[in-house]
Amino acid sequence: MIDAVALRSLVAVDRLGSVAAAADSLGYTASAVSQQVKRLEARAGVALLEKYGRGVMLTEAGRLLAASAHDLLAQMERLESQLQSTTGRPAGRIRLASFATAARGVVAPALAVLRASAPELEVTLSEAEPWDAVSLVATGQVDLAVVHNWEPLPLAIPDHLTCRHLGSDYADVLVHREHPLAGRERVSAAELAGERWVSVAPGSICHQWLTKMFHDIGRAPRIEHFAAEFASHIALVAQGLAVALVPRVGRGELPAGVVAVPVVDPVPTRTVTAVWRRTMGESPALAAVVEALADAPSSLVRPKGDRS
Repeated sequence: MIDAVALRSLVAVDRLGSVAAAADSLGYTASAVSQQVKRLEARAGVALLEKYGRGVMLTEAGRLLAASAHDLLAQMERLESQLQSTTGRPAGRIRLASFATAARGVVAPALAVLRASAPELEVTLSEAEPWDAVSLVATGQVDLAVVHNWEPLPLAIPDHLTCRHLGSDYADVLVHREHPLAGRERVSAAELAGERWVSVAPGSICHQWLTKMFHDIGRAPRIEHFAAEFASHIALVAQGLAVALVPRVGRGELPAGVVAVPVVDPVPTRTVTAVWRRTMGESPALAAVVEALADAPSSLVRPKGDRS
């Protein structure tokens, strides 16, 4: 019988191009991945990997097995979910990826509830940017992801994944309390065009939306500082060095010297979504985590009809 764990290792080597990268993605050592592939070779009676430069590549037989393994592993995952559904209780392990602010503002409260309501369920969390998280789910490296996209910028979701809308998050412009805009009830993008900004790195989703907001009015934001963490943005605003566009979810209480002003024309809105593989659709464990995320106390604006 072919070992499913070994198959996943072979598929990971095929996808990532090296034993070391496959081991890293699966949470194994490189030696363990090599041993798993060797067990497959012994079972199949053919070589599946061959040396290529300083790395390895799949042989023709390896590529054939890896290609077939995708469907086989999907069928096994679907069967496991169906078997788990007969117990009617959430148990086992769910690997969850989330972007940072949702990890603080949505996931943490949900996991606290699950610890009491589903003691047989283990949820492990890792942080990832939305497009990376979608890829992790799509390739089986995690089971579930909490992702976001700024409207109307889309986030591509492969066909073999399914989604649930968790709610909408809004961003405010943060200014120093002595800033001329600090007393305003709202402010438009046009009125912010001349400000000095702090932003996350170019290429990130939040940076893309900030630049699009000004592109739509024929301007470019004057970004003078870059920082990965919104906490750093808030610190710079508190010193009067910049203004920042910071989402409400996971933001926490602002320092006394920082004021949040709602933005209009356009309203910075991001959609927060849970994403998982369709093959896990009958898993009670997955369903329990998704429901906990949907019900978690947070500053998300929930979909109409949501009971939370």
